[in-house]
Order: sequence, then C-alpha cells, then structure tokens
Amino acid sequence: MPQLRAMLSKSFVILVLFFAFNPSYAQVKFRGDMETIDPARPFPAGWTYLADVADIYNFKLDSVIKQEGKYSVSISNKGKDIDIGATGFNIPATFKGKEIELRGYLKTENVDGWAGFWLQVTGTEAGDDMSNQKIKGTTNFTEYSIKLPYNDKIATKIVGGARLIGKGKIWVDNVRLYIDGKPINEAAPKQIVLAKAERDTVFNKGSGINDIKLTPRKLLNLTMLAQVWGFIKYHHSAVSVGNVNMDAELFRVMPGVLKANDDTTLSKVLEQWLDRIGTFNPCPTCKPYRGNTESILPDYGNLFDRSVLSPSLTAKLSNVLNYHDVENFYISFPNGPVFQHEQDYALMKYPDAGFRLLCLFRYWNMIRYFYPYRHLTGNWNKVLPQFIPQFINDNNAQQYVLTTLALISSIHDTHADLWTTPELEAYRGKYLTPFTAKFIQGKLVITGYIADSDIVRKSFKIGDVITSINGQPVAALIKKYLPITSASNYQTQLRDMPLKYLLRSNNPNFKIGIQKPGVDKQGSIRAIISGHANFEKLADSNYQKPAYKLINNNIGYLYPGRYHNRDLPVIKQLFNGTKGIIIDMRCYPSETVPYWFIPVSKAGIRPFVKFRTMGLLSPGLMEISAPLSILVEDNYKGKVVVIVNEATQSAAEYTTMEFQSSPDVKVIGSITAGADGGVASILLPGGLHTGISALGVLYPDGTESQRKGVKIDEHIEPTINGIRAGRDELLERATAIINGK
Repeated sequence: MPQLRAMLSKSFVILVLFFAFNPSYAQVKFRGDMETIDPARPFPAGWTYLADVADIYNFKLDSVIKQEGKYSVSISNKGKDIDIGATGFNIPATFKGKEIELRGYLKTENVDGWAGFWLQVTGTEAGDDMSNQKIKGTTNFTEYSIKLPYNDKIATKIVGGARLIGKGKIWVDNVRLYIDGKPINEAAPKQIVLAKAERDTVFNKGSGINDIKLTPRKLLNLTMLAQVWGFIKYHHSAVSVGNVNMDAELFRVMPGVLKANDDTTLSKVLEQWLDRIGTFNPCPTCKPYRGNTESILPDYGNLFDRSVLSPSLTAKLSNVLNYHDVENFYISFPNGPVFQHEQDYALMKYPDAGFRLLCLFRYWNMIRYFYPYRHLTGNWNKVLPQFIPQFINDNNAQQYVLTTLALISSIHDTHADLWTTPELEAYRGKYLTPFTAKFIQGKLVITGYIADSDIVRKSFKIGDVITSINGQPVAALIKKYLPITSASNYQTQLRDMPLKYLLRSNNPNFKIGIQKPGVDKQGSIRAIISGHANFEKLADSNYQKPAYKLINNNIGYLYPGRYHNRDLPVIKQLFNGTKGIIIDMRCYPSETVPYWFIPVSKAGIRPFVKFRTMGLLSPGLMEISAPLSILVEDNYKGKVVVIVNEATQSAAEYTTMEFQSSPDVKVIGSITAGADGGVASILLPGGLHTGISALGVLYPDGTESQRKGVKIDEHIEPTINGIRAGRDELLERATAIINGK
C-alpha cells in the first residue's frame, strides 16, 4: 500500500514543519548534551517535542539511564496506540561550509516499529530520517550518524532530533552537530545579508485585498496579470538579482488591474508597474535559446499575440525576453528545479483574497515554466480562468485548502499531493474503518484488518466487496473525490482513495454495504482513530522479516522495501545456483538496489533512461538529454522476473527501468504509479506544501514513464477470488515463469 508508505514519508515533513516553525525553542548555539535544563520545564533547553501526541507518548528527562553526563531524554509509548513520538531542535543556518553531520547515541527497548535520528536543512532539499536503517527491538546505547550536503548560500535553518514510531521506548543522548568536520559551535559564521526583496515586508501580514466582486472584465484582467507577473518573475534581471519581492509587487499592482475597464487601461497599468520594477539589462545581440527538434518550447500564452496587451507593453516584454540569465533569486537547478526564497505565510490559516490569488498565480507559473510534464496537462492556459473564481470565492480555510488541492490534482502527478494540514484532515475525518480495502477488478474489496478483533472478522471478511459507505454508493464517492485525489493515472487515484477519503469519517460509526457470494447486506462497525493505526505494518505485513528468502529452495525472492546493501553478501550466497530471482517491486525501495541483480548474458554498458530537463537560459523550454547508461559486470546469471503494480512509484519505477536494460528481465503486473524523476518542493500561502516531479524520465526510445508507468511484458492483476483464497496470483505467475511454465 504505497499510500501508507507515503504517509510515513510525510511524517518526516510534519516533523520538519513543526520544529522549523516553533520559534519558542530555537537555539542560537546548539546544545545536544542534554545537560542544560530549561528553567520553565523539566526538559533540555533548546529542545521540544510533539505535544500533539503527549497522550500517547511520554517525553522525559532521565537521570538514571544516560550515555554520558547527568541526563538523557527518553520517549516511551504509553501502551495502547500507535503514532510518532519525536523530540527536536531548531537552530539558524548561519554557518559557512559544505557538509553537515549529526552524531548521537540511541538506546532502545522493545521497539515494535522503529526509531532513529532525523535531520533537515530547511531552504534546501537536504534531509534524512534514517528510514533506511530502522532501529528496532532492544539495543544498548549506539552511536549513529547522518551526513547531508550543506548549501550555506540558501540554507535557512537546521532542524533535527530523534523519533520513535510505534511502541517501545528510546533514550537519546550526546547529540553533536558538525560542519565540515568541525563542531558546529566552532564553525565559521557566514555573513547574513538580506536581499532587497527579503527586506520588503510591508505585505507579510496581509495584502489588503479582501473583497473582489468578479466580472468578466476582472476575470480577464486577473488572467493577464498572472501571465505578466510570472513572466517578469522568471525573466527580469532586477528580479533575478533579488531586488524585487514579487509577492509584494503583485499586491501593489493588483488594485489598479482590478479597476481597469478596458484593454488599453489594463496595459497602461501593467506597463507603468513594469517600469517601476526597475531597469533590466537588455542584450540586443541575444536571442532566446530555442533548443532542438526534440525540445518542448515555452508557452507565453497571450503575452505576445497582442490580443489584449498594447504594442508598447508587448515591445517591453519582448525586450525582457531577450535578456536571459543562468541565475534567478526564485529558482535554481542543482538537480531539477528548486523553488527558493518562497514564503508559505504559515500564520495565515485563511489567507485573504489577494494571497489566495497569489497561491494560484505562483503555482500556475511554476508549472508553466518549470514542470517537465507541462505538455501532458493539456491547455494549461485554461486553468487560470477556471480557478480564479474558485480561489476568490473560498470563504473559509477548509475551502481554500480543497481548492488548492484541486489545482494541484489537475496536473495528474502522483508526486504532487498536498501535504497534510489540519483543515484537510478535518475534511477527511479523524476516524478510519478497522479494515483496509483496495480496488480489485474495478470493485472496492476488503483486503486486511487494522484492528484485529473477533467482531471485525465476523462481520467483514477478506474478499468482501464494499458497495456503499454510510449510504453512498462507492461509484458516487469515487466521482466525488476524483478531482481532489492527486495521482498520475486513474488506477493510482483508486489506490489512494480508500485511506484518504472512502474509509474515513468524522463519525465513528460506519454503515457498510457488503456484497459476497450469494449475499448482499448492510453491516455496522465502530471506527478507530486514523492517527493510531500502525501504517508501517499495513504497508508491509512482513515489515519485520528479512527482505529476501528462497521459494521452494530454487527461486530467490527479494522485497526492495526492506532491502539493505549490508545484506548483499548473504543474498549472493543464498541465491547462488537458483533458477531465478523474483524482484517484488510492489513497494518503495529502502535503498538503491545494486546492479548485481540485473542478469545479462554479456557484460557491458546498457542505456536505460533519458531525461527531460529545463533551465534559465529560456524558462519554459524542455530538452531531452542523451541516454544514461549503466555498466553491468559481476551479475546474477539466472532468470529475473520483476513484479509491479500501482504501488510501484518513483524510485521503484526508476529501478525497474534499470532492470529493463537487460533483455533477460521480464516485468509482469499492472500499471505503475507513473511518477518518476524526484520531487521539487513547493510552498504556498497558508502554510501549504506540495511538490512536483522534478525531471522528465523517458525510456531510451523516448517513451514517457510519467502517467503511463513502466513498460510491462505481461499484464496480470489480482482477482477477487484470489484475494478470498489468500493467494498472491502475481507471485504465483512469477514463480511459474521462472519454472518455464
């Protein structure tokens, strides 16, 4: 269940947001020895914890069990519920350097789930939560380390700490931070010089634009404003060097735009505003870079067709277009787009009308210029007039969040979900059915239990088909929730819908319509609190078992979701001489699967992928790279079958494409999630966070993986009868293929 795996990964994001935006416990200097106690409470100074789970976890200062000194911090589960207990710190990123390292000691006791340190450099993409190690069981104090790249130019804060997922108890002590190998409190400080754009804070608490009575004229004006504003943001040299706060400039020009009654007045308002932004450095001999025959060209909408804007304004915009730079204050390209210096205005739970339009304009232009799959969105220009009325008319925080989610979902990218907010969780409901379900053969089928009790098992059997929920037919609920279920294809939308919406409610009592052989009936069930489910166990019922085993003593089986490279020598020995290997890619790889598993009859270099990239020479231009190849030398010699389905997403799809570089690999299953190429994070007003696929990923022959998923040699899906019988039909078929059947 990849949606469960996604929830686990999002928990890391929630930790980052909580600790990064908790100024009460920000440290000027780092104190990780746990020896300095906060005078206001019995806890180390500069450290705090997730107060929302204080009814589930104890957070204590411990003077008996410690690694050194007088104190450690303990986190323990109170026994009955499952959630995330975390403690953390927050310090400003005011240091010079290239690499940051966290070292610290953890002791565990009866951990049923996992524990680990976590570290994030906010303002950058650098982060790690030790999810590839997952400390379990009972262990003595052991030192662990996390190393991350540290970009001192754009880093804003350093947040980190330790967490316990599930039951058990952990102790945390002697935590240290290093910059380039030097203790962080001794690291060279960097001089913080705020750009002019960062010093422009006049609109940080509100735009002053609260009531917009929309007319067709105002709709056209706002549509053109969004296009001009985004074009200037990513092309004008005064903006590129950080002299212009484009959020503030939007609110300065918007009142005049709303008042304009015709094209001439609108053009005049926009032209005068463009003149006020500042001079730019024209390049009379330069021409915008246009790429090659495979390139996707920029789309400038109505900016240069003179259907609305005056010749004078169009000429000035053309001059701006002829200036192109390889740097921009708002975006960089270390590895795909990084949207930097964007504020999320997290204190605005219900932003005013101006800020709600900023949300739309910011996101729409990011997609327009820097989304590698923009060409798959259809006519992106139509999205502005479609969503402007919706954002203006949102009359509370929850409606604003749902409109933003609908906007995000419109690009059909599984990477582009909206990270959980209180408003979204309130809409979905705090209660969850005590069973799980997924769509099989087009029907919603019960597949497992969350709360395993005789009452649940007696009333709801695995393989039962759910026909209605709380009086609503499942088909009607699918239609209702599709517009706010962000995914690359329909099957992946159905993958995510049960746990996001269908099996959720604000009422703890569910009425479920059930269809089973020869019987249609209504059943009632008491729900559980959704935050208390053991999502890791639901994502992988064998999550505590090894990632590898033998089937019938002659077929190797590997589950990359639990794979660790430290196990490779044992796996090689175990799989030596087997007839074949089954790679069960119905998961998200916990580590990079090595090339040893790729069978080839002849060693050599094998191309497997091409990328669609972008840059700042011509914002909006998408180009195709030369194929990337892998070198396969020492490798497995038998047959390999890879199993995929809608759970196969992102790194799992990329890994499958690596395997497909070999003609000796067969891929079976059903359409995958169709989202590859990493994730570029996006911040939006109201404290909303989302992302997009950062790079276009294609096969060497140019076939898209986005939306379509990986190529499949043999299409096979589970059946309802197979679920009822407890069979894994895909695994059975993979076994048969290796046995030559």
